[in-house]
This record gives sequence, structure tokens and C-alpha cells, in this order.
Amino acid sequence: MAGSESASYKPMRTTHHLLIFGRVQGVGYRESMRAEAQIAGCNGWVRNRADGSVEAMVEGAPDAVASVLTWSRRGPLAARVDRVQVSDGEGRFEQFVVARTL
Repeated sequence: MAGSESASYKPMRTTHHLLIFGRVQGVGYRESMRAEAQIAGCNGWVRNRADGSVEAMVEGAPDAVASVLTWSRRGPLAARVDRVQVSDGEGRFEQFVVARTL
């Protein structure tokens, strides 16, 4: 029985690092992502980058992070998301915040 439990084990929390490219600055992307992450129950941060992209770290239950990831590919109405680069992230966060531009 213990073997079958470990075979179906899913991590309680996961963290992903996102780089979002397109028309994603000046369109309310960061604040909209913060709201979406809070609704999903995720923690982390989002910030503008000097190159015109948006960067985020999203941490939470796997299904919640997947929900924010799906949203990130479309963004708010005024955005045009061309590409989202996703990689494993690190860290545990207490809330989801809009961070300073990098």
C-alpha cells in the first residue's frame, strides 16, 4: 500500500518562473496578474523588465499555478502576449506582489 501512495504522490506546492513577451507593459498586465494569482491562491511576484517583457515567479498548488500560467498566455484585454517562457522556479512566498522593475 505504501508503494501505491508514493506512486500517486503530487507535490503540495510548485513554483514556476515566467518571462512574458509581447505588448505586456502599459496595459495593466502586472496588476491583472496579481489579481488572478490572488484569486487562484498563488503567491510570488510580477515585475516589468527593462527590455519590455514582464517577469513573474508564481508559487502554489499545482492546479492553481497552472491556472495562472493559462491566464498569463492571454493576459488582460489590452495585452498582446506573443510568448511565455516557463521554467522551474524557487522560493516560497507569503503573498503575490507587484515588484520593482528590473
